[in-house]
Amino acid sequence: MTKYPMTVQGARALEEELAHLTKVVRPKLSQDIGTARELGDLKENAEYHAAREQQGMVEARVRDIEGRLQNAVVIDVTSIAHTGKVIFGTTVEIANVDTDESVTYQIVGEDEAEIKLGKISVGSPIARALIGKQEGDVVTVKTPSGTVEYEIVEVRHI
Repeated sequence: MTKYPMTVQGARALEEELAHLTKVVRPKLSQDIGTARELGDLKENAEYHAAREQQGMVEARVRDIEGRLQNAVVIDVTSIAHTGKVIFGTTVEIANVDTDESVTYQIVGEDEAEIKLGKISVGSPIARALIGKQEGDVVTVKTPSGTVEYEIVEVRHI
């Protein structure tokens, strides 16, 4: 089975979503289905069919989350000694060699990636170029508009 690297925060977010789905959404959908069933003819009962469809989507998401959590390798980067090396979970400040423009990213699992929050997937081109490198190293990243060189300014375990 495929193992999924995940930060502590990412695992916690999935656990919270799972708890919400199973303790809040499931019971409400069950109640909605019961109410819709009381309305009569199920063949032409839009409320019933909508609730059943929603129930199917929720159950699929519950199974997906349970599978991901079961196959997750949770990595707590704060418990790993700081060596200046870029590893999964670290927060990395990089500077474009040509423009001196600086940006900070945290390298996270596929499910946690959200560029607007500065979280990039471990499988992204930038993360793949950074993993294993150290502060002060210059890395080359292939982008759709060409190659870009970045210097690793700082690596933080937060």
